[in-house]
Amino acid sequence: MTALLLALAAGAVIGLAVGALGGGGGVLAVPALTYLVGVAPNDAATASLVIVSVTSLTALCTHARAGAVRWRTGLVFASAGLLPAVAASVVSRQLPHAVLTAAFAVLAGLAAITMLRGESPAVHRAGAPMALGAGAGLGAVTGLLGVGGGFLVVPTLVSVLSLRMRAAVGTSLLVIAVNSVAALGARLITAHTALDWSALAPFTGAAVLGAWDGKRLAAKLSGTALRRAFAVLLLAVAAFMLVDAVRPR
Repeated sequence: MTALLLALAAGAVIGLAVGALGGGGGVLAVPALTYLVGVAPNDAATASLVIVSVTSLTALCTHARAGAVRWRTGLVFASAGLLPAVAASVVSRQLPHAVLTAAFAVLAGLAAITMLRGESPAVHRAGAPMALGAGAGLGAVTGLLGVGGGFLVVPTLVSVLSLRMRAAVGTSLLVIAVNSVAALGARLITAHTALDWSALAPFTGAAVLGAWDGKRLAAKLSGTALRRAFAVLLLAVAAFMLVDAVRPR
């Protein structure tokens, strides 16, 4: 019962983050599944991709109805990350748990710093090679660690492709959904993963409901306040995971 309640609570927080900020769910999903539910790091990354795929698609529908998704831009950006996402998914299965945990801690810390810094200034002369390179890198991160990378997608769409923040958040959900589904498919095809649906189903359900509410929450609260609160939480998660990765077994 305790694990179920923790899964529901964590799922709700992750859904709110995805709906309000256009990402961040996977960065919390993996440590929540690992430390609260007791899932092995590599299996947690696969389970996280299930959660991120479903919640990003749910939040995408909400933002699309509000006209905040640039479909062509998002699809072109996401297409650059498809092959890297699949390749990194296969590679991740061969890495030790300590390496994945340390890499995830660094990623969570980077996410926190990015959010604390706020929006990136627009770079109006950024070219297609830079955009495609960024898309490929984000796809690799998704496949390797099981995260959507929204905390990187949003500032990239703003700084590299000059989207306004509202459109960047909505479009990032399209990019996250495409990369997450591709990475999840690669993991399910290339390796047997026993997903614990007794914990994953309520976790995902709570995240979906949270994603619906996240869009409304973003409209009521300061975006800066939301990012800062989430960044502080990520810093704590990053520190905890880094300590866990380097401590003697």
